Parts: sequence; C-alpha cells; structure tokens
Amino acid sequence: KIANEIDFNLMEWTLDHENLSKNPLMTKSGQSQILDLSLKYNVKIKSLTGDCFMQTPFWKSSKNIIGLQNEFLEVANACSELDISIIVVPLVDNGSIENTDQEIKLLEFCSKNTEFFKKKNLQIAFETDFEPERVLGLVKNLDHKVFGVNYDIGNSASLGFNPKYEIKIYGQRIINVHIKDRKFNGSTVPLGLGSANFQSVFRNLNYINYKGNFILQAARSKSNEHKQILEKYKSQVLLWMNGDKNVI
Repeated sequence: KIANEIDFNLMEWTLDHENLSKNPLMTKSGQSQILDLSLKYNVKIKSLTGDCFMQTPFWKSSKNIIGLQNEFLEVANACSELDISIIVVPLVDNGSIENTDQEIKLLEFCSKNTEFFKKKNLQIAFETDFEPERVLGLVKNLDHKVFGVNYDIGNSASLGFNPKYEIKIYGQRIINVHIKDRKFNGSTVPLGLGSANFQSVFRNLNYINYKGNFILQAARSKSNEHKQILEKYKSQVLLWMNGDKNVI
C-alpha cells in the first residue's frame, strides 16, 4: 500500500533462512496473498535476494549440501509460482567463495539445473566480491540466458572498483542492479554520502543499453521515516540518471 502511495511499482523480495518454510513466499496461502496485494496496489515483484543462500551456503557445506541444494530448488519453485524471474545469489560476506572447491560446487549445481531454471523462466544473478575479470570468469561458461550478474553499486564502491571498467568487462551479463552507497572499505551510508560514482555507473550502463531493473537497496532511515527517504532517494536517482551531478 505504501509503495503504491509513493509511486513505486517494483519490489524485490528478500528471503532469510530463519523460518524459511513459514515465509509467505514459501506457502500457498502466502503466495495467494502476495499475488492479490500485488494486483491491488500495482506493485510487481520481479526479483528476489536470496540472503538465505548467503546465510547457509550449500557451496560451503560438507554435511547438508543436498538438503541446502533442495532448499534452493524449492525457493526457485516458489519464485516461479509468483512470476518472480530473477533470483539474486549473494556470494559476499558469509556466502563469499573462498576457494576453488567451493566455486566448483556452485558451478556444478548451476550446470546441472540449467534446464530446470529455464523451464521455470528463472534467471540467476550472482552478486560477488570478485575483481571484474573473475566475475566474468564465473559466468562465462554458464548459459547466458539463465545466469548473469547482479551489480551492486555500493559494494563495488566499497571494494574500490572502477564502474566504467567493471561494466566494460562484464556489463553484458548484468541482469539486475542494486542502488546502494558505501564508503571505501566501509559500510552502507545514505545515497550520495559514500564512494559510489553514480553518474559514471548510470552513464556506462546506458552506454551498453542496459534495460533491466534498478532496485533501491540503500541505507534505511534512522528515524523510521522510510516512506520519506524512499521518495527522496528515488528523486535523486532519477536526477543522476539524467546526468545531474547534485547530491542529496
């Protein structure tokens, strides 16, 4: 309802591992309610951030790898029921890939289930802490119709990456964008107060003709004025997209 009031028509679902089976996304009654509310308030849910995969990554598991992989496929099934078409898999923080064995486990699972994801009309977008060439290396041998990259503006800024170079290297595999700001080697801050070069990001995404979604994953209001700060963020982002150099 609030999203409708402030003219937001797109939302990304975030799914935690705690109480996973009770999340509305994972139950028939919850799915029905989500669809009803989406229609009532004209808010589409086209993507999901799988924090659950980051919290319990199967590629790092030695005992419950099959169970966690099956959970992944159950989440994928649920997304398909709701016409969610992109699943963001965070390979950062607890989900960060630390060695070749973990990467092989992930890639083997992806290759094995490529046709399943195709059948469900799903794309998998990896969000990584890799250098640009390694990002490309991760996805280059996976089906480009199914597997791509989630570009998180703030995370890249925090790591000190150059957006022009990143987008040049793997831009054609970007299928979802998180709008966030972070200090270099630091945490999330309000948009415009960190190290992100938004003008460069939007200019270079436009150069490669990026047509995917933009999702605000920005710092929350410290005074619980989330509605107001979302409106403020949206206005500023639209200015940046149009080349305005002013900040909030």
